[in-house]
Amino acid sequence: MTLENTKTLRKQIAPFEKSTTKESVWQIINTIVPFITLWYLSYISLSVSYWLALVPMVIAAGFLTRIFIIFHDCTHHSFFKNRRANRIVGTAMGVLTIFPFDQWGHEHSVHHATSGNLDKRGTGDIWTLTVEEYLAAPLKLRLAYRFYRNPLVMFGIGPIYVFVFKNRFNRKGAKKKERMNTYLTNVLIVALIGLLSWAIGWQSFLLVQGTIFFISGSVGIWLFYVQHTFEDAYFEADKEWEYVKAAVEGSSFYKLPKLMQFLTGNIGYHHVHHLSPRVPNYKLEEAHKNTPPLQNVPTISLTSSLQSLRFRLWDEESKNFVSFKGIKALAKNKISHQAEPEL
Repeated sequence: MTLENTKTLRKQIAPFEKSTTKESVWQIINTIVPFITLWYLSYISLSVSYWLALVPMVIAAGFLTRIFIIFHDCTHHSFFKNRRANRIVGTAMGVLTIFPFDQWGHEHSVHHATSGNLDKRGTGDIWTLTVEEYLAAPLKLRLAYRFYRNPLVMFGIGPIYVFVFKNRFNRKGAKKKERMNTYLTNVLIVALIGLLSWAIGWQSFLLVQGTIFFISGSVGIWLFYVQHTFEDAYFEADKEWEYVKAAVEGSSFYKLPKLMQFLTGNIGYHHVHHLSPRVPNYKLEEAHKNTPPLQNVPTISLTSSLQSLRFRLWDEESKNFVSFKGIKALAKNKISHQAEPEL
């Protein structure tokens, strides 16, 4: 990316930062109505077979992911022009996705402000160590990191831990408004679970909602992971870190089939979103297509994104991700260079 593009890119994206109430309301309707319908179909299908019910459950999980994108836009105050409308709708969507509006909004804002900054890692991001940090770490930390980076843990245990447990508690230092929003969200979640369990039985509720939640949660973490963990990603120390470069070069364009793009609320245009969080999800594709510099960003497909499962550590020298196997070769190479006599 040229210096000129870096300076003008945010100005070029500005026309797409305005939400449209009609489009926002329509997106709520075409997301919530299918989700409730599919949820009910899943429930009545249980009387025949769980495997039959799994079909509408999988599709419902896609719509729950889309609900999360609405929630996500509301935390950026980009879904509606009115901040109060964003807060009310965002809190409601947070109940359905079991995310507290203020708590997650704070963490996610920090993520946007620090994404790709090696000196400001740790809030709202994927735990990522550099090669040097990993090699210098004690055995206990390396084992913990390997456990965390295991796909079964990250995409299996991860959704359960983050959504069910972590989101229920306020962060240290949270202000009263944020704490109260978390409490309100928790109360509403318990009330909704209690009502549905009373109406259809806790076993049926657990089978339907548990399956939908698990699939949607795994998809959500996968999307977040691949959008920042890809070949030629962007990581720099604070002195060299630049917001625009971190947004455009450190966030991938995840080119998905149209149905998956719809269900994931266009979040595959992640480079556009990171460049300007004020662009509502239904304008991300338009912004991408009408801003030429954004069409030359790192692009990954559904197939190529699977390669990211091998990317475990960031190598500051090569400016790329390496696998745990690859780090052995790097370590041997460094040792051999250090052992070479000076000429």
